[in-house]
Amino acid sequence: MKTLNLLRHAKSSWDQPGLADRERGLNKRGRRDAPRMGRALAARLPAAVISVSTARRAQLTLAGLCDAWPAISELPHQTDEDLYTFSGDELAYWISAQDDGLTSLFIIGHNPALTVLINDLVGEPVLDNLPTAGYAQLTLDIDCWGDLRAGCGRLIEVLLPRTLEGI
Repeated sequence: MKTLNLLRHAKSSWDQPGLADRERGLNKRGRRDAPRMGRALAARLPAAVISVSTARRAQLTLAGLCDAWPAISELPHQTDEDLYTFSGDELAYWISAQDDGLTSLFIIGHNPALTVLINDLVGEPVLDNLPTAGYAQLTLDIDCWGDLRAGCGRLIEVLLPRTLEGI
């Protein structure tokens, strides 16, 4: 049994139209939601190493999580170019290549890759869209990441910034 924790980056800024996609930062809502999600996740999960896209908005989302979740701020998080993808298949390929000694993975990435991956792993459409700063946890009925396949997952929790009260 494996566990997959997926977080979509917080809301990005479109203030500079000429800026390359991977260079966009967070807007006001994104800067607010990343630490809120950090506090909410700290109350639910043990600290974990996070694998994160190279996109600036994903990196800033991780920084916001760390600001509000002190237990993860000192961990050796991993930035991976392959996580800057919008393809569910490419994301599944990345996951399938991970070390089987890891019982869980925590990824900060992008849509539509995350939504497509979640629906594929569950084997049916359970989410129309994972919103910005949205979190989903799945359990996977596999022993090796390389055995990742459609229908092997069960959606355990979805946590959205708009549903957080008092955080």
